[in-house]
Amino acid sequence: MANDAALRSALVWLAAVVGVVGLCTLSFKKMVATYVVGVVGIAGVLCPDWAYFDRDFSRWTHPVTAEERASHIAQRSGLRVRIYPMRVIAYSIIYGFGLYKWWMFVSS
Repeated sequence: MANDAALRSALVWLAAVVGVVGLCTLSFKKMVATYVVGVVGIAGVLCPDWAYFDRDFSRWTHPVTAEERASHIAQRSGLRVRIYPMRVIAYSIIYGFGLYKWWMFVSS
């Protein structure tokens, strides 16, 4: 993982959320569900090989070339952020559904 500080920060926030859920619901099962959903969410955002996914959606079926990896490393030094619509749509659907199911479980 390239950014350990982001992982540590995300895990601290997750621990705080799990604590709040535990205090509000007094349910160990709901705390565990919150922890699992949080860890899967953190892993899905922070752990992927972004050199692979920071390409056009049509190139996802092909391996990353050395030139693409080098250009990705060179672009990381800048502050330019590229937004790919397919990735945003996929993340929105997957995480939206997961958060909806989690909320239905925790609020019941």
